[in-house]
Amino acid sequence: MSLTIKRQRGLGLLSMIVGGGLLFFVALLGMKVFPDVMAYFTVIKNVKATAHDPGMSGASVPQIRGAFLKRIQVEGGSPVTAEDLEITKEGNEIVMSFAYSKKIPLFGNVSLVIDFEGSSK
Repeated sequence: MSLTIKRQRGLGLLSMIVGGGLLFFVALLGMKVFPDVMAYFTVIKNVKATAHDPGMSGASVPQIRGAFLKRIQVEGGSPVTAEDLEITKEGNEIVMSFAYSKKIPLFGNVSLVIDFEGSSK
């Protein structure tokens, strides 16, 4: 009669605590960063839509800024204002670019700084 000892499988208490803490930190980071990333993609969408608008081909810089301002007002605001845009022309194409930094407080005195930049190209 031989007894075979089966190894216990599963997670220990310490690994569950560490895993839960890591999962909590990733979820916290995601919830804090997600709104700013979505705002960045909204700005990119509006910059590209304004630059590629067929009515903007012969427009002046103030007219282009005004068209961008109207678009961001419809969207409900933006971290980039019309004055933050750098507007140039390459051939017959309007090129709009921007850059900004966002400091996102995580907890205590720990913050995350993200540098956003984009272009209509």
